[in-house]
Amino acid sequence: MKLDLQFVRSQFPAFSEPSLKGWAFFENAGGSYSCKQSIDRLTDFYVKNKVQPYYPYPASKLAGEIMDASYERMSGYLNVEASEIHFGPSTTLNVYVLANALRPMWKEGDEIIVSCQDHEANAGAWRKLSERGIKIIEWHVGSETGLLDIKDLEGLISDRTKMVAFPHCSNVIGHINPVKEISEIAHKHGAICIVDGVAYAPHGFPDLRELGADIYLFSLYKTFGPHLGLMFVNKKLIGKMENQSHFFKEGITRNMITPAGPDHAQIGAVQGILDYFDAVYKHHFVTDATPSQRNRLLNELFREHERGLLERLLSFLTSRKDVQIVGPHTLEDRAPTISIIPRHKTVNEVYTKLTEHRLMLGKGDFYAVRPFIDMGIPRPPGVLRISFLHYTSIEEVDQLITGLRAAL
Repeated sequence: MKLDLQFVRSQFPAFSEPSLKGWAFFENAGGSYSCKQSIDRLTDFYVKNKVQPYYPYPASKLAGEIMDASYERMSGYLNVEASEIHFGPSTTLNVYVLANALRPMWKEGDEIIVSCQDHEANAGAWRKLSERGIKIIEWHVGSETGLLDIKDLEGLISDRTKMVAFPHCSNVIGHINPVKEISEIAHKHGAICIVDGVAYAPHGFPDLRELGADIYLFSLYKTFGPHLGLMFVNKKLIGKMENQSHFFKEGITRNMITPAGPDHAQIGAVQGILDYFDAVYKHHFVTDATPSQRNRLLNELFREHERGLLERLLSFLTSRKDVQIVGPHTLEDRAPTISIIPRHKTVNEVYTKLTEHRLMLGKGDFYAVRPFIDMGIPRPPGVLRISFLHYTSIEEVDQLITGLRAAL
C-alpha cells in the first residue's frame, strides 16, 4: 500500500495557505506543520473550556476529561501506561527537571555516560551534575562518520554507571541508533537508559515497551501538535525520584516531575495528533486495530514514502563533488534529516540562493554543538540542514534538487 499524499496534505492547513504557496518546507526537524485536528482542538478548548479543569460544572468537567483522554490515547499509541506519560513545557526543560529529580538517587562519585551526538537538550543538564559530585563519562562520535559505536560504550560502562543518555536519532547526523541494544547493555550494569527521541518521533512514534528505555522524550510541536515536550518515565522509576513539584504533590506522579503545572489547552490539543493518525489509518486500512497496532502500520506507511524521497535526494547529493554529506551516505538506519557542507561556496552563499528558489531550510549548528566539535566542523557557519516528513512530495524534492544544483 502506498501513502495517499493528497489525503495527507489535505489534513494540514499550511498546504492551502496562500502565503506559503510555492514554498517547499525542508526544516521539519526544527518543527513540523500542525495538522488541522490539533489546531481545531486547541481553538475549541480556548473557546469552550478555558477554565480551571476538574470542577463539577460542565465546562470544567469536560476540560478535565479532554486532558485525561490525551494521556490515555497517547499511552495507547506508545504502548505504555497512561500514568507513565508526562507533558512539560519543552524537552529541554523536561531534561532539566529530570536531572534534578534523579540526582538524589545517586552518590557522589557515581558515573553517568552522556553521548556527544546529542542535541544540547539531552546533554547540558546532565553534564551540569558534575558540579554536584557526579562523574561525567563522554561517549564520543566517530570523527569521520559522526556515529556512536557500541564497542566504545562497552568500554566506558561499568558497575559504577548509573545512567546512559543518548539520542534515538541525531538531529544533524540522521543516523538511527539501536535503542533496544543500548538499553540492554545499560540494564546489565544496573544503569538506566534515557533517550532523546526528538529527531526520531516525527518519522513515526516508537513502541516504547519494545524499545526498553527507562525514559524517552520528544517534542510534540515536531510531531504535528502543540508546543509541549512529552516524557515517558517507567512507573518503576518515578517512585524513586525526588518530587520536583509542591510538597503536597508528593506521590502524585503526574505532578512530581512537571513543576510548571499543566498547560490545559495544549494538553487537550495533543489528541489532535492522534485524531490525525486515526484519520490516516481509517483512510488506508479497513481492519480495526489497537492504537499500538495502528501506530506500527502507519510507521511502515510513512517511512516507505520518506524512504523513496530520501533515496532520490541522496542519489543526487552523492553524485556531486561540490558538497559534503555529514554522516551516512546510505539509506540504512537513516532518517530523512541530512546535513551538508558546500565545498566551493560558503554556507551563507548557498543558503541565500536556495531561499531565492523558495526553499525553506535551516543553517547553523541546531544546538548539536558536541558532534560538530568531535567531527571538527566549524561553527559558525555550521551546516545546511535538509529535513522532511511523510507529507513532503516528490515535486518538492525535485524543487530542492533544482535549487541545490543552481546554488552549489
